Amino acid sequence: MSSPAQRVSRIANQTYQRASKIISHQPWWLGLPEDFAQWPDRFDLDAVPQLMVRSTAAVDTVLRTGLATLAGILAIPTTLRPRLVALDKANRGFYQQLAAEGDAARCYPKPARGVSMTRHKPGFLDYRPDVGHVEVLSFESAFKTLNPALQDHYSQFTRNRTAWAEHWQHGDRPRPTLIVIHGFTADPYWLNSRFLALPWFYKQGYDILLVTLPFHGRRQERSSPFSGHGWFSHGFSHMNETMGHAIHDIRVFMNYLEERGVPQMGVTGISLGGYTSALLASVDERLSCAIPNVPVVSIMDIVLEWYPASWIARAGMKLGDISVAEARASVAIQSALSFKPKIERQRLMLIAGAGDRFAPPKHTHILWEHWQHCRLHWFPGNHLIHLDQGRYLHAMRSFLKHIKFVP
Repeated sequence: MSSPAQRVSRIANQTYQRASKIISHQPWWLGLPEDFAQWPDRFDLDAVPQLMVRSTAAVDTVLRTGLATLAGILAIPTTLRPRLVALDKANRGFYQQLAAEGDAARCYPKPARGVSMTRHKPGFLDYRPDVGHVEVLSFESAFKTLNPALQDHYSQFTRNRTAWAEHWQHGDRPRPTLIVIHGFTADPYWLNSRFLALPWFYKQGYDILLVTLPFHGRRQERSSPFSGHGWFSHGFSHMNETMGHAIHDIRVFMNYLEERGVPQMGVTGISLGGYTSALLASVDERLSCAIPNVPVVSIMDIVLEWYPASWIARAGMKLGDISVAEARASVAIQSALSFKPKIERQRLMLIAGAGDRFAPPKHTHILWEHWQHCRLHWFPGNHLIHLDQGRYLHAMRSFLKHIKFVP
């Protein structure tokens, strides 16, 4: 007899296999229904799995409301300052045009090679392997904004100019390396290593690279009220450039791994990291695989769903005289939905929680559609409580072995 977790995974997959296509036509920001943010997420589960999903979904809703309130008080209102509203209004056509062209290479140009890396000791709480060693890497990022009109505004954030990552190495030879991207505000290396079971992957023989996203951790400004504040607090145009900065710096780290002889690189990430890893799979063909975990897909629809931040976002749209479709188009260059993946469908996998209310299942659905029904694994938990995580870890390992991404 199957376990409740297995029944959730099977029924969730069957539900989406039978579901009609959500995005009716292209471009996706016009083909996605305007009220998508209000769509419910339901699965026809029996009693025990239903209880697991609904209880974890309720926890997510409470936590999401708290985080949305924090963002609503400390981050989103700053985007409504008249200067930033005017900046976004003047520049949104620039980003909408790029999204319409669908050219990932133009939106995310290759960074320079030969960047000098500085090495540091890991933190007190960071992972200490029995075999191999851990070091923290940093470099001064040469990123320039895609839109020249944003360069002066963006470059004023001096701490954000230094990129950081933690590198776990067996040290005997270059090994296949998993690049791991954290979620919004959840940047500590020790937190991600435990939450994502990275020591388990390391013991399977993989090397690990944990990157720090812009405006998080050591990259946040000293005046920032919390890690990640700068990502969302300076307007939509700034957010586009922040994602460009993230992709640029991750590709610099990929160059570094490649120059050291690493034979294969794969990427995984959670939440905002899942959003970023899906986009990276649309930009860099050197990836052997991509496994977004509980990914955000349309950032605008997430903001419109997160009460009470949604009120502020709608007020901003009204001030800027912009529709939902136009707002999506203004940030569409950040989304994997805007580009074809650079790697084949067989090397793509999605991990999703049936009770997730931070990045609801319907978001996974539209990325799964875009990625031509790639491999998909459901677990019965939410965004933060990954019930039966062992099952999806083994599913990931099986997937990696199947595509020959092995030590």
